[in-house]
Amino acid sequence: MARIDRLLQAVHSYRADALIMTSGEKVILALGSERRSVSPQVASVEQIKDLLGDILPADLAGKIDGEGKHEFAYAAPCGPFTMSVVRLGGSLRLQAIPRPKGESATAEAEPPAPAVPGEGSAAPAGPSKAALTIESLFVKMVKDECSDLHLTSGHPPLFRRHGEIVPLEPAVAFSPGQVAELLLSITPEAKRDQFERTHDVDFSHEVAGLARFRCNLFLDRQGMGGVFRVIPTKIATAEDLGLPSSILQLCELHKGLVVVTGPTGSGKSTTLAAMVDHINRNHPVHIITIEDPIEFVHPPRKALINQREIGSHTLGFKDALRAALREDPDIVLVGEMRDLETVAIALETAETGHLVFGTLHTNTAPSTVDRIVDQFPADRQNQVRIMLSESLKGVVTQILCKKKTGGRVAALEILLVTPAVSNLIREGKTFQIPSIMQTGRGAGMVTLSDALVDLVKRGMVDPAEACSHAVNKADFKSVLERHGFKLQAA
Repeated sequence: MARIDRLLQAVHSYRADALIMTSGEKVILALGSERRSVSPQVASVEQIKDLLGDILPADLAGKIDGEGKHEFAYAAPCGPFTMSVVRLGGSLRLQAIPRPKGESATAEAEPPAPAVPGEGSAAPAGPSKAALTIESLFVKMVKDECSDLHLTSGHPPLFRRHGEIVPLEPAVAFSPGQVAELLLSITPEAKRDQFERTHDVDFSHEVAGLARFRCNLFLDRQGMGGVFRVIPTKIATAEDLGLPSSILQLCELHKGLVVVTGPTGSGKSTTLAAMVDHINRNHPVHIITIEDPIEFVHPPRKALINQREIGSHTLGFKDALRAALREDPDIVLVGEMRDLETVAIALETAETGHLVFGTLHTNTAPSTVDRIVDQFPADRQNQVRIMLSESLKGVVTQILCKKKTGGRVAALEILLVTPAVSNLIREGKTFQIPSIMQTGRGAGMVTLSDALVDLVKRGMVDPAEACSHAVNKADFKSVLERHGFKLQAA
C-alpha cells in the first residue's frame, strides 16, 4: 500500500473535489469553495517527492525536478485518481482529483485538444486535454512573469509581459473550434449559459498552489476569444508596494469615500488589495468587498471579511451595496463604480458613516471629481458636488511605467481632500485643484508630474518613458530639464 493512499482515502471519506499538496503550505482538501486543512504541518518538496516515489510512472521519474506540469493516472485502493504535478521554480504542487468509481484509471481520454508548443505532454486520463492545455499556458504565464494571456481564434496564444504583447514560441495558431474548446473547458456552467445569452462573461479561475486568474470571454468576427489576468495568490503588502504613509492614513479613516483610479491594467486592484490587507492586519472591523469577479482572496486576520462576487453571490453592484447597509459593515469595497446608481449609493454609504473604497478609470486625481459629477443629470450636479465635497477623502491615481531594469513600477498621484480642496469641489472649481496639490506636498499630496520626476531621479525610469505618461508633455520636459535630464530629440 502506497503511503499516499491514506490521504487519498480522506478525499473519498469527505467527498472532496481534490487533495492539494503545495510545498510550504498545509495539505488541504478542496470541497467546493471551501479549503479544509488535513494536517497542521506544512508540506515540503522532499515530502511530496517521497509520496510520489511510490506511485510515479517510470517515464516521469526524472521529470518532476524540471519546471512544468505532468499528469498521470493512479488506481488507489479507494478508487481511481488523476494526479497532477506542477513544478514552478522551487515550488512543487501535487493535486489528486478523484474519478468516478466505475471509471478505470486507465480509461480513454477525450479527443485531443491543441497541444501547447514547448510544454510537456499530458497524460491520457483525468481532466480533458483542453483543460490541461489551458492550465499549462497558465503555468507558463506565471513562470515567465506575464500579466495577461490572450487567446483569439485564428491566432497563436499571446502574452503581455512587462506591458508588451509577445507571442508564445513557436507561434502556432489555434482554430476557432480549438479556442472554443480551450475556453469552455474551464468555464463554469452558469457562466456558459450567460455567455450564450450575452456573448460576454467574466469569472475567476484558480489553479491551486499557482495563482488565481480573472477571466473574460468574448465573441468577435473570428469566433470566441478570452483574456486572462494573473491574480497572485500572495497579496502584496503595503510595504511590498512601497505605499507612502499618506495612502495608509486613508486606511485609518472611519468614514468617507476613497477612490483608486487609473487606466485598465495599471494595478488598481493590487493597490486596493494592499490597503485592505493593511486594515485586515491592524483593525478588528467588518469589511465587505463587492467584485466582478473576486480577485485577491483575503484570509481572516484581525478583520472579518465577506467577499461577494457579481453574478455568483449578488445580481449587481447596486444591489449588493444596498444590501451591505443592512450587513453591519465598517468598510465597503466596490470593485468598480461603473454606473450612476452605483456611484449614488456609494456616496450615500460614505455619508452614513462607512468607509467606502472604489475604482474609476480616470487618468488624474482632479479629473476623477469631474467624472463622478458628470455622471449625474445637470439638475442634480450641484447637490452631488456638495455631497462629494463632504464625503470624498482621497484619490489615488496610478500609472505603470517600464523600469530600466525590466518589469514595471507605479507612479502614484495622491490627492487628499483638505478644507481648501473641499471648497473647490463644492464651488465647481476643480481646475484649481492641481495648484492646491503643489502647495500641499507637506501634507502628503503628490502630483503625477512629481511622481514621474521622482522615478527618473531615482534612476528607475528612463526620462522618455516618464514623459510618455505625463499629462502636459511640454511642461514636463521643462521640469526634467530643470532637474538636469535632457530628452533626446525624436
